[in-house]
Amino acid sequence: MFTLVVPIQARLPELLDSPRHDTAWVVTATLLSAAVITPIAGRLGDMYGKRRVILGLIAAMVLGSVIAALSQEIIGIVIGRSFQGAIVGAVPLGISIMRDVLHTDRVNAAVAFMSATLGMGGALGLPISAIVTQTLDWHMLFWMAAILGTVVFVLVLLVVPVSVLRTGGRFDVIGTIGIAVGLVALMLAISRGNEWGWTSLWTMGLGLGGIVVLVLWGVYELRVEDPLLDLRVASRPSVLLTNIASVAIGFALFASNVIYPQLLELPIGSGVGFGLSLLASSLIVMPSGLMMLLLSPVAGRIGTRAGPKLLMIIGTAALTLAYGFTMFFMTEVWHIFIANVLVGVAIGFGYASMPMLIMRSVPHTETGASNGLNALFRSIGTATAAALVAAVLAGYSVDFQGVEVPTAHGIRLALVLGGGAALVALLTASFIPARPAPGERSPSLPV
Repeated sequence: MFTLVVPIQARLPELLDSPRHDTAWVVTATLLSAAVITPIAGRLGDMYGKRRVILGLIAAMVLGSVIAALSQEIIGIVIGRSFQGAIVGAVPLGISIMRDVLHTDRVNAAVAFMSATLGMGGALGLPISAIVTQTLDWHMLFWMAAILGTVVFVLVLLVVPVSVLRTGGRFDVIGTIGIAVGLVALMLAISRGNEWGWTSLWTMGLGLGGIVVLVLWGVYELRVEDPLLDLRVASRPSVLLTNIASVAIGFALFASNVIYPQLLELPIGSGVGFGLSLLASSLIVMPSGLMMLLLSPVAGRIGTRAGPKLLMIIGTAALTLAYGFTMFFMTEVWHIFIANVLVGVAIGFGYASMPMLIMRSVPHTETGASNGLNALFRSIGTATAAALVAAVLAGYSVDFQGVEVPTAHGIRLALVLGGGAALVALLTASFIPARPAPGERSPSLPV
C-alpha cells in the first residue's frame, strides 16, 4: 500500500489535473488513516476477536482500492487511499494472533518471518508498480490491490484460526475520539509542515493543539476503568524504550527509502545521481527485502536463544553502518546496493525484535493494543522523516534543465539526519532491559 503510488507520485498533478499541494493528500491520507486506525484496531481485536477485525480491515482496503480504481478525480483517489490505510492495522493483529495460537517455541520464528514479509511486500511492490505504470493504465494499480485484497480476505477466512482470547469491559468511545483527534492534528502538522511553513498558523495550531489533546487523552486514559490503551503497561521500561526506539527506526528507514532511490534516479549531469530508470533503481533497492526473507529464520533463532534485545541491537547497528558507509561511499551504483543490503539486515532484525520485546512484557489481553501502539510510534517516525527529509532536499536544491534537484550537500545532510536517527535507535536499544521485571514478564513467551 505504501509503495503502490510511488511510480505515479510525480505525475499525479498531471493525471488528476490538480495542483501538487492537493495531490500530496494521496500519500498523506493513507498515513493519517493508518496512524489513527492501528491502535484502535488493536484494542478492538483484543475485545471482539483479532481475526474478525483483520477481516474488517481487509474489506476496508478492498473497498478503498475499488473506489480509487473507479475515480478520475482527486477526491475519489484520496477517499480510496484513506480506506487503503486501514490495512496497516492488520499487521500487529496478525502478530498477536500468532502469539495466541502458536506454541511458545514457535512464536519468535513466526514473528520474524512475518516481519520479513513486510519488507518483501515493499521491495517487490515498487518494481511491480513501475512495470504496471509503464505498460498499463495507472488505475490498474488499484485494481491489482483490490484483487490481492480479495484473495487475502478469503485466505484469512479459510486458514487463520479464531483466537479465543478476549478482553472484557466496554469499548472506550471517548478515548477513541480523543486519540483520533489528537493524532490527526499532530500528524497533519508533521506531514504538511514543509508545505504550509513550520511557523505558519496552521502548522503551529494543529501541532500544539494535537499535543494538548493527546496529553488530556493520556490523563483521561489513566483514570477510566476500561481504557483504549493501558498506559501503565505502555510505561513499562521494556515497552516504553522499545516504542521510543521504534520512532527512530521508523525515521531512519523511511529516510533511506527517500534518499537511496533519489541517488539512483537523479540525472548524471546533476552531480549526485546515476540517471537510472524507476524500474532499474527498484531492482537495486529490492535486495533489501530479499535479505529480510533470508534472515528471518536466523532472527527467529537469535530471538529465542539470546533474546530480542540482541536482535534490535544488531538491526540498529546495521542501519547505522548503512548510513555511515554511504557518507563515505556513494559514487558507484554498487555502493548504494551494499547500503541497501545493510538496510535489509536492519529491517529483518529490527522489525522482528519490536513485537518480541513488546509481547514478552505485556499480558495476553493487551497484545493487540500494545502492538498497535508500537506500530503507531513507527508511523510517527515515518511521517517525521517524510517531512524533514523533504524539507532538507527541497531547501538544498538547484535548477537542472528546468527541474529542481537536490545538491550533494542536501543529500549528505539528509544522510546525517537518517544516520543520527539510527544511532539514537541503537543507543536506546542498548538501555532496554535484557529481561523484563518479574512483575511485568509474560508467562507464555521466552525472554
